[in-house]
This record gives sequence, structure tokens and C-alpha cells, in this order.
Amino acid sequence: MKVMLVGAAGQVGRALVDAAPTDWTLAALTRSDLDIGDEAAVARAVETIGPDLIVNAAAYTAVDRAESEPELAFQINRDGAGHLAAAAARRDARLVHLSTDFVFGGPAGRPYRPDDPTGPLGAYGASKLAGEKAVAATAPEALILRTAWVYGPAAGSNFLATMLRLMAARPELGVVADQLGTPTSTLTLAEAIWTMVGKEARGIWHFTDAGTASWYDFAVAIAEEAVAAGLLASAPPVRPISTEDYPTPARRPAYSVLDKTATFALLGAAAPHWRVALRAVLARMAP
Repeated sequence: MKVMLVGAAGQVGRALVDAAPTDWTLAALTRSDLDIGDEAAVARAVETIGPDLIVNAAAYTAVDRAESEPELAFQINRDGAGHLAAAAARRDARLVHLSTDFVFGGPAGRPYRPDDPTGPLGAYGASKLAGEKAVAATAPEALILRTAWVYGPAAGSNFLATMLRLMAARPELGVVADQLGTPTSTLTLAEAIWTMVGKEARGIWHFTDAGTASWYDFAVAIAEEAVAAGLLASAPPVRPISTEDYPTPARRPAYSVLDKTATFALLGAAAPHWRVALRAVLARMAP
């Protein structure tokens, strides 16, 4: 199996590189190697590498900044995804495309199934939904995998990294407690992706770790587990606040838990609870 991985420098990309089957040939491309917004460059890369499988881990993920630069978000998340899908179709290669819980608006009050109606609230979610549609239109056999609240041990911009930095510097933190979802480790996500590739999954699927949390719950767990892992000498108090107390440019869904029933059945086991997965990530980061 020859695999072309796009977005290899991101946190999910790095986890995919680490977890890739050792008997596969992996061409791991960073953004400096390939701008997926450049259709001609994508076509040349696919022609040169000749992959059997393309994995798109590249994305514009700055949720708030997308409100002020939606053209760039759509260029990467919609057009870039479409370019990869078209190149995969010409090559007759399989495609894995990662998407997000933010394609939903949050009114359901129960875990969202893959076939539930979508309704993104902001430019980021809209651009990712447009990317899903571009992939499905051009490469209908592609695997589109929605995930949520992704973090990992690799350095970068994610909630875990932000909380560890703030907890080391501030005497107290206020964290939103009225938005519910599921934190997802890049370690479990990468393993799930490669397993689903091996099982030839196609269409839209959902994967996160198990359980449900608010951002406040996640922050409290980070504080407790980081102290236990030796990453923080002590943790400041974390107090719950409302979304209204922390206004942001982008609206976020109040509830974006994904239904993983079919995915866990395909994988043969449920993902670990998000707090167990968090403990494993922090163990990787521990001194």
C-alpha cells in the first residue's frame, strides 16, 4: 500500500505518521510540501507519488479567525478537499477525508448520527461541510470521518496545550461549561483511521473517544491529570462560566456529541473514555 498523507505536520498528521502500518509506503507531505488549495500542485503530487490511498489531514481549523477570513477557510477546507478528491478519482485511489462535529448546529440534544441533518453555525463549520460535499460529489467511495475536540501530545494549538500554558501562569481560570462534546486524542483517532482503512470503510462515519464533557469538565480533568503526571506542580482553581461570559467571533454548538455506534461496531471495540485517553496523552508528555 502506497499512502499519500497531506497535512503531515499537524497534530493529527503526526499521529498518523507514528501509527502508520510499517509495511506501507508513506509519503508524508506538509503544507510547505503541498498547498492543497493549488489544484495543479495537487495533480502533480498525486501523479508523481502514485498513491493507492490519499489521507487528507490538512485543514483550516482557526474557528474564530474563519469569521474574518472565510475565503481562506473555504479555499483549504472546500476547494483543497475537492482537489484531492478529483486527483484521487483520476488515479482510482481511495481517499480519507477528516471533518468535524461543527457541521452540526447543536439543537438535537442527543448524539448526532452520520445521516442527521447538518446546520453549521459559523464559517469554519460551513467550510468543512462544503468540503464533505465536494469529496462526496467527486469521490463517492471516499471515507469521510467526522471527529471533535481533537488534542494530542504534539506541540501545537489545541485546548490541552492552551490549558497547560494558562494553568502554569494564572491563579484562576474560567472555562465554558454549557457547551457539550467529546474530547478526542490524536492517538486513538490515528489508530481508528488506519483500522477503518484496513476495513475499507466508505461514506460518512463518526469517531471520537467515549463519553461526554463540557469544556469546563475537560479543563478540570486536565488540571488533575497534569498534576498527577508531573506536568504541573499545582493547578489553579477552574470555575465554570457560560458562553455569554466568554463571547467569541464564531458561534459554537451548545451540543455536538457524535454518535459512534456504527464506528465502534466496525472497529470491534469502543474507544476509551475521554479521560482515560487524556491520561495516556499526558503520560506521553510527562518529563
